[in-house]
Amino acid sequence: QDGDLKFPLESVKKLKELMDGNRRINPRMMVPMASYSPCQEKHLPEEFQPVCKREDAPMIFRRLSLAAEDDLCEICANAACAGCF
Repeated sequence: QDGDLKFPLESVKKLKELMDGNRRINPRMMVPMASYSPCQEKHLPEEFQPVCKREDAPMIFRRLSLAAEDDLCEICANAACAGCF
């Protein structure tokens, strides 16, 4: 979830894979991650297409990608969860 936008966890994981793959191509020739948007990626999950129409799309994608980085279980990633560790 990012603000009022909600996406399936599997789609967010796929987004992270796309963004990580793009970062590894050639770091010196890449656009900074803060302004990178995966909207041109042919494997971008369909539910992210409405985000591509927004001006703040790069930041939304970056926040979603960061949220998928944690190795925590899905339950523990919830702020209301306690006792998983």
